[in-house]
Amino acid sequence: MWDRHRLKGALKPGVFTPKDIFGAGGETSATTIDWAMAEMMKNPKVMKKAEAEVREVFNMKVRVDENCINEIKYLKLVVKETLRLLPPIPLLLPRECGQTCEIHGYLIPAKSKVIVNAWAIGRDPNYWTEPERIYPERFIDSTIDYKQSNFEYIPFGVGRRICPGSTFASRIIELALAKLLYHFDWKFPNGMISEE
Repeated sequence: MWDRHRLKGALKPGVFTPKDIFGAGGETSATTIDWAMAEMMKNPKVMKKAEAEVREVFNMKVRVDENCINEIKYLKLVVKETLRLLPPIPLLLPRECGQTCEIHGYLIPAKSKVIVNAWAIGRDPNYWTEPERIYPERFIDSTIDYKQSNFEYIPFGVGRRICPGSTFASRIIELALAKLLYHFDWKFPNGMISEE
């Protein structure tokens, strides 16, 4: 976990080590897997649909592996929706405003630190219908993706400062979820219901 002292030092150029990068990537990927499983548990129809797809795709294979991961279309939608609703880093790393500018009537002086709230953007009703609802189907036939300049969907940041591990993280998350859904039947313990 990042403490204030370590984060402050890490914001200086050239301070991140490979251990820091892989550690941060592993932690945020694990968090996203946790959130995706929690959301699917609370939404049994989503869980059953993702589970059925994974089991159909990998049924004739010896094991779940990356070779067929592009065939699991619905699970990819679940991951996108989880990242929209619950980005792994809700407040993106601070940026410094290069010059004085005005955005929506707010004056931002040069050299100001600006923090983007990816969590709020992913729940903005100006961009998303029923933003609090998990609805993976919203991404069917949608061109919205974190790799493009879709500023309404920025779970990994955007532009030249996008998370360098975003593609790796997406693959790890998809593969881990596929394995969890393929090998296990998920349900709440002892009659617990999703609202609890």
